[in-house]
Amino acid sequence: MDWKEVRATARERMKGFCRVCPSCDGRACSGEVPGMGGLGTGSAFRNNITALDRVRLNMRLVHDVKHPVTEATVLGLPLQMPVLAAPVGGVSYNMGDKLTEEQYIEAIVSGCKEAGIVACTGDGVPPLIHESGFAAISKEQGWGIPFIKPWDSEELDEKLLKASKTGCSAIGMDIDAAGLITLAKMGRPVAPKSPSELAAIVRRVHDMGMKFILKGVMTKDDALIANRVGCDAIVVSNHGGRVLDHTPGTAEVLPGIAALVRGRMEILVDGGVRNGVDILKMLALGADAVMLGRPFIIAAMGGEGEGVRSFAAMLHDQLVQAMLLTGCESVKEAGLRLVSLEPACGGFAC
Repeated sequence: MDWKEVRATARERMKGFCRVCPSCDGRACSGEVPGMGGLGTGSAFRNNITALDRVRLNMRLVHDVKHPVTEATVLGLPLQMPVLAAPVGGVSYNMGDKLTEEQYIEAIVSGCKEAGIVACTGDGVPPLIHESGFAAISKEQGWGIPFIKPWDSEELDEKLLKASKTGCSAIGMDIDAAGLITLAKMGRPVAPKSPSELAAIVRRVHDMGMKFILKGVMTKDDALIANRVGCDAIVVSNHGGRVLDHTPGTAEVLPGIAALVRGRMEILVDGGVRNGVDILKMLALGADAVMLGRPFIIAAMGGEGEGVRSFAAMLHDQLVQAMLLTGCESVKEAGLRLVSLEPACGGFAC
């Protein structure tokens, strides 16, 4: 499927919600929450972009790498490349109503499976959001990762149980949704979790036979706590800049977190990733796998399952090219030697 056609269709279907800009950098949509923008000034969204822009790839062509290996196992799942579609929900109030919640999430989950990667599903208000996600994962025999927001215990327990029945092998919590303005407006606020509360949640998920992922880790302290309470993976994420204004970009904090906890649990990251070059940058900075949100939204809204498959294929081609031109034999071998860090971005060396 032609990517220009996908983008044009998405622009028409998301009119009034997303402009599908040539450069998805959060400038045109600042403060548009609900919608696709970043909260407040939109600086957290833009910081994700600028942090990645400051990372330069070291071009190397005198090497023996001919056929870069992109395959990786992430959270026990064999993937064509270490890429996941980030958990997103709420089509009607964030993306328009040209696709239903069910159509959107089925396109994401099935399209990713056919592309050899995995999709995460979202949660929110109304129940249709998580129910559609659970149904899509069940339809694909458990190939997907449901994410549940940090609700109060009763609702959380109920959703964990329902998620476990999809056949999935891992469950995530997007703790970075705490304080999400769209939920507060609906009278369903969510909140942070104490270390003891988080430990109890992790134990329950493990007792169900699944792995647990904590999404929304932006500091070394939170990474250490996540490791201490038994999380199998973390996602370095500021929720796409949609929950707290003026946070750093994820690429700024990733290297310090990876230096501290990599090898103890898997490290995923999202925020500002738009193409295969960005994926390789994040892997070089210490991630085991990379999540993309807004680009997969555009792919699904513009081309449904075929659009998702087409976008994933484009990402794979871009990643292979970037690996070939930097002498990276395998995604497992990506490291800081592949990149140069702009001096002005001081935080990278933390």
